[in-house]
Amino acid sequence: MRIRAVHLDELPLLQDIERAAGQCFRDVGMAEIAEDEPLPLDELARYHRAGLAWVAVDDADTPVAYLIADRVEGNLHVEQVSVHPDSARRGVGRSLLDQLAAHAASEGAPALTLTTFTEVPWNAPYYARCGFHPLDDSDLTPGLRKIRDREAAHGLDRWPRTCMRRDL
Repeated sequence: MRIRAVHLDELPLLQDIERAAGQCFRDVGMAEIAEDEPLPLDELARYHRAGLAWVAVDDADTPVAYLIADRVEGNLHVEQVSVHPDSARRGVGRSLLDQLAAHAASEGAPALTLTTFTEVPWNAPYYARCGFHPLDDSDLTPGLRKIRDREAAHGLDRWPRTCMRRDL
């Protein structure tokens, strides 16, 4: 898979990838996550404009996965990474994370951060295999606390969650 910056006209495809990728949450009793709508196009466009949106593409240059990130207190924070189920389990997500790590290193960022579900196999356990480690609540920065508060307000704390960090 090749990774490149997302094109503005591909943003609706990111929403489709997100919807398809979310369906696997039904299998672990998290239907509400599967039914959650992806970010609106104007929000996705903000990531595009910031240069913090990448896609993995197939041989026809069609996106099959994407990653968007925010700058949070000097680090790059994974806001979303989604792989279409037809392309899952092929290292696509890891490649997107590695792309973000390379970009972060080029900017002088010391780490990547993310928030994730602890008990979903393709979430925290997967990110641990990709070099992330969980942060204790006492290690959370104000920016990460704000993200966690926003997630809690959105109802994501119905299931155990954690913040994770990958030092670069």
